[in-house]
Amino acid sequence: MLNKTLSILIIIFTSNFNAGFSQTNALSAMSKDTILFSQIETDSLYNSKQIISIIALNKNSKKYNIALEYSPIKLIRTSEFALKNNALAAINGGFFNVDKGGSVTYLEIEDTVISKNSSKKNKWGKPKNLMNGALILDKQNSILIEKAKNEDFYENSKNENAVLVTGPVLLLESKAMKMPNLKFVNKRHPRTCLCTTDKSILLITIDGRSKRAQGMNLYELQEYLKTLNCIDAINLDGGGSTTMWLKNKGIVNNPSDKAGERPVANALLVLPKDKNN
Repeated sequence: MLNKTLSILIIIFTSNFNAGFSQTNALSAMSKDTILFSQIETDSLYNSKQIISIIALNKNSKKYNIALEYSPIKLIRTSEFALKNNALAAINGGFFNVDKGGSVTYLEIEDTVISKNSSKKNKWGKPKNLMNGALILDKQNSILIEKAKNEDFYENSKNENAVLVTGPVLLLESKAMKMPNLKFVNKRHPRTCLCTTDKSILLITIDGRSKRAQGMNLYELQEYLKTLNCIDAINLDGGGSTTMWLKNKGIVNNPSDKAGERPVANALLVLPKDKNN
């Protein structure tokens, strides 16, 4: 049992991609204290093979929070972050230094700055035109996606429980955001992202780099998120980092690294609310 006050509804679709409609209906019908996990395997979306995994949470649930957990130096697997914190579900978070550990973008937890944006000159630094968004957990643990403000703004602001600069921003107010003409954007890769709808928060992974799943470019991901009625959406670290975990099921997507699940610097966790309050 996950928790007597919580349930996970599991829906698996294998189709010629008529699942987007069915999936959207399922998301709109979920109760506010249900965590919905759905997975689609298709060979016809964007004329490609895709495996898409989604965790859906009701924005108004009284039973769980989303939290951002991190390790300042040592890299830790998403599943380890989850197990250590007794999480119900988890996905990998932002971009990081693969050699030395730690985030390479601005990260703030409870008004403490954990890391700042690394220069693109550094090996694992990311271009500013890609890391143009911020994923914010406010003092009520609500999710906000916005265009990233400068670091001084977040350092001086006391309105956030957590701030993670990442990107690019994919959607704002249901409008597709312009993205730079870069291989990172234009080529298909595994992807991890987060989006919000009118009623839900969606944590999403797109598998890739395998015979069963080709991954998506970010324009394809934008279009797919629109079919889920996403209003705001932001890209997280992808590629070999892309991981989704559920309690009592473990890793539910297919990480692309040959070694399996990749250790990361931070992760987004779904926690029982009584853990935080």
